[in-house]
Amino acid sequence: MLALLIAEGWVLLQIMAQQGRLLLRLETLEARLTEAGLATVPQPAAGTAGLDVGAQAPSFALSTVEGERLSLEALRAKHTSVLLLFSDPGCGPCAALLPEVGHWQRDYAGKLTLSVISRGTPEANRSKAGEFGVTQLLLQQDREVAQAYQASGTPSAVLVRPDGTIGSPLAQGADAIRGLVASAVGLPVLRAGALAAVQGNGTRPTAAPGRPAAPRLGEPAPDFSLPDLSGQTIHLADFRGSTTLVLFWRPSCGFCQRMLDDLKAWEAHPPEEAPRLLVVSTDSVESNQAMGLRSPVLLDPDGMRVGRLFGATGTPMAVLVDAEGKIASELAAGAPAVLALAGRGQEETTRPH
Repeated sequence: MLALLIAEGWVLLQIMAQQGRLLLRLETLEARLTEAGLATVPQPAAGTAGLDVGAQAPSFALSTVEGERLSLEALRAKHTSVLLLFSDPGCGPCAALLPEVGHWQRDYAGKLTLSVISRGTPEANRSKAGEFGVTQLLLQQDREVAQAYQASGTPSAVLVRPDGTIGSPLAQGADAIRGLVASAVGLPVLRAGALAAVQGNGTRPTAAPGRPAAPRLGEPAPDFSLPDLSGQTIHLADFRGSTTLVLFWRPSCGFCQRMLDDLKAWEAHPPEEAPRLLVVSTDSVESNQAMGLRSPVLLDPDGMRVGRLFGATGTPMAVLVDAEGKIASELAAGAPAVLALAGRGQEETTRPH
């Protein structure tokens, strides 16, 4: 019996020694992969992420996608709480949240300053955020600001109080971020899609809370006036007497860029009885001139202010206005729907309202 116990003990020791050697080899392999950039250092658990509420928020100064330098102190200049949303151009959940971020920035500007902190090239971030009107998008060199705030994943967000201290635990994931925004602006918890995010693929918008509903078929179109690319003020009323396709556009929008050639071809050879085209755009004069469109292009200095009067929440989107200045079609969202609407302008305006 004693001999059997000794033999079993020896076998157990051999197994433990073998496991120890395997663990050492695994640790060595992991270290080498990490040094080569092929593995990541384990991140802290969700419960330990983020700075303590009440701690001083780390200061930073980063460039926007337009090249402007913006600091935490500049974001705090409005004397509202600042929400820092950590994002990444390769993060799918981050991209899905961007339409709501654009709405939050516009709708709650008086209560909350929201800045997106991402990384990567300006082009990669501009193409993803531009179509939804996301502003104050700042670029890190890598993840230095996120690390300073102990934000280990994306999307995640934290609130900075007007006095510059941390005002919330780190919110991780879209639902937690919606809850943080709702708390910051004094609203019930926001739900996905509650702000009518339009993906640029034909999804129909609905009115956001507190925003007037878009005009219906047969109702007068909201009148507006904007400068064209030469600085001359143009009114929608100037187009009375003919059917007009009002196209909401953004040169930095990837969906807009993909339909630009088709739009130019339509301009060059419009179908019979095609409507006039009036483009309401954003971004710079130079980026709009570079598109080479023949039709009038008006610049909305407030992003999508005019578009929102018509219910447009993204780009490209379009609506027909008849010769009497009344809404003559449903709002078209996405390139295929916009081009289809351009081709059947006369048909739409001859339907009874």
